[in-house]
Amino acid sequence: MKMRAPAIPLITVDPFFSVWSPDENLNFAKTMHWTGKNNSIFGTATIDGKEYSFLGYRRDSHKMEQVMLDIDALSTTAVFEKDGICLTVVFTTPVLPDDYRLLTRPVSYMSVSYVSIDGKSHDVSVTVRASEELCLDRAGQSPVETCEVAPCKCVKGMKMGNTVQKPLNKSGDDHRIDWGYFYLAAKGEGVTTDTEIYSKQTNVIVSASLCEKEKRLYLFAYDDIESIEYFGKHLKSYWNKDGQTIEEAICEATREYDSVLERCELFSEKLYEDADAAGGEKYADMLSLAYRQVIAAHKLVLDENGEFLYISKECFSNGCAATVDVSYPSIPMFLIYNPELVKGMMRPVYRYADSDEWKNEYKYDFAPHDVGRYPILNGQVYGKRRDENKEYYGKMREEYQMPVEECGNMLVMEANVAMVTGSADFAASHIDVLRTWCTYLLKYGTDPENQLCTDDFAGHLAHNCNLSLKAVMGIAGMAKILDMMGDKKEAALYMRKARRMAAVWMHTALNEDGSSNLAFDQPNTFSMKYNMVWDKVWGTKLFSKKFMDSEIKNNREHFNKYGMPLDSRTDYTKSDWLVWTASMASSKKAFMSYIAPLWKAYDESPSRVPMTDWYDTVSGRIVGFQHRTVQGGLYMKLLMDNWLK
Repeated sequence: MKMRAPAIPLITVDPFFSVWSPDENLNFAKTMHWTGKNNSIFGTATIDGKEYSFLGYRRDSHKMEQVMLDIDALSTTAVFEKDGICLTVVFTTPVLPDDYRLLTRPVSYMSVSYVSIDGKSHDVSVTVRASEELCLDRAGQSPVETCEVAPCKCVKGMKMGNTVQKPLNKSGDDHRIDWGYFYLAAKGEGVTTDTEIYSKQTNVIVSASLCEKEKRLYLFAYDDIESIEYFGKHLKSYWNKDGQTIEEAICEATREYDSVLERCELFSEKLYEDADAAGGEKYADMLSLAYRQVIAAHKLVLDENGEFLYISKECFSNGCAATVDVSYPSIPMFLIYNPELVKGMMRPVYRYADSDEWKNEYKYDFAPHDVGRYPILNGQVYGKRRDENKEYYGKMREEYQMPVEECGNMLVMEANVAMVTGSADFAASHIDVLRTWCTYLLKYGTDPENQLCTDDFAGHLAHNCNLSLKAVMGIAGMAKILDMMGDKKEAALYMRKARRMAAVWMHTALNEDGSSNLAFDQPNTFSMKYNMVWDKVWGTKLFSKKFMDSEIKNNREHFNKYGMPLDSRTDYTKSDWLVWTASMASSKKAFMSYIAPLWKAYDESPSRVPMTDWYDTVSGRIVGFQHRTVQGGLYMKLLMDNWLK
């Protein structure tokens, strides 16, 4: 990867078990949680009696020199040199999308090996220290307990956890886990363990000697005990659905390392090659960096019926869980690699939409925004008031709902699942509520009232041209669903209605020069028309190729150093919507012209956090949001190419 990533993924399991480096030199800064709070892991190599750091930072440490860093979809590799040796360190979190056991098993790998580069023999060992920060919301909040563990004959390590165990005791955004147990272990003979107090924090320590050219495997694991609260019930993660213990999972992961690593390498290579073919090397860099982030902002559990629930967290955009307008932009990646996970995103929404609270108390005839605040899903919180501690309370307020937005999102998501899987059975099981939402779009979608859309940070906007496009594509999606269900007559009726709405849109949204506006009543403005991309993907031809080409060309007039602004109101942009807009280009060259400044933004941004999707196109700095699932939307061009093939 040629990009200097804004943050380096190291351990990427779920929204809680998360470790990143905020510097491309892994020993220049403390490792952190995606939220930016310290999640300190400190790694050192002792070479002929002298200790040097290769991971994390302590003020009194001497450093190895990092000479190489590479990131692919599933691994991060760093190479260091010092005192006559070359040390290779590989971090792998094997979140393969079609293997649910690996996707959810909370065990991440670090392999280390060395070769002599001065022709001499050397005595080398590696020590890893992990802070109490990994099992507390904040260091020092309560005492931790530690003990040595030996999950199996070939593995030895340390366990650490909060002495106050209250699983699922809170929800929020800028939060870390403070229940469950962290494990640090190593494979092979000669492993030693210890604890220490450093800077008033408890650290567990695992050390092991290295033989030249032989890998020593370290494992990081986390047992969260209970993962999600779902309408009052506590659910475990998929990996231990049959009662597997975390120590059994660690042993299993150890045995499988070589075969799992090979699978990860093949997946990452294929992803990069496909992305390069679709959009060039810079596009491939971005998809490779985004993959682990997108997966690690989700949690996969099973409901009481044994069906998948794939729960997203709105990272640094309020912490909501199973948010519809966060799932919607993420789906291109999952439609490519596992559309069953898209169904898992939608199930909580359908369940809440069918609840007495939504249907009878609020009497809403549109789709919900979310189903709770991670990791507690007991019903929507968006639109409620928040107290001084940012806790939600009271009733939802209708003016803070996103009716056209969420109805359109659910219909488009459902249509995509049906078309990609070749079956409308999932849609058929929810057809009544889908009809209700489609009726809402027919009534209110042509010229939306003053309401919020997914870009809610920009505030309410009446007559939103792009939101109207979402309604058009939602209705077209309903037509696709009905067609696959065998109801050809009704499908044709809905498609005709979508075409009529598209014709009205073309008449009311355009300026005299053929460019389109931000809002129907705001001439000489502009915005990304990213919702139109599904017309090209599906081949519905509601809008002409000539118009799409014109939009792509006109948009170029508004570019800043780091890409196209979201609209004419301000200089910030959204990475997912930028790629969706670019994907409507008729040539790879035109697409790449949109991608180059986006790549540059990540490569040069002074904001050293996991990929943001909301940044300033003049400075390259983050405006807000980081580590969000919406970066799955970067895969739109790859999805489109796969679809059109």
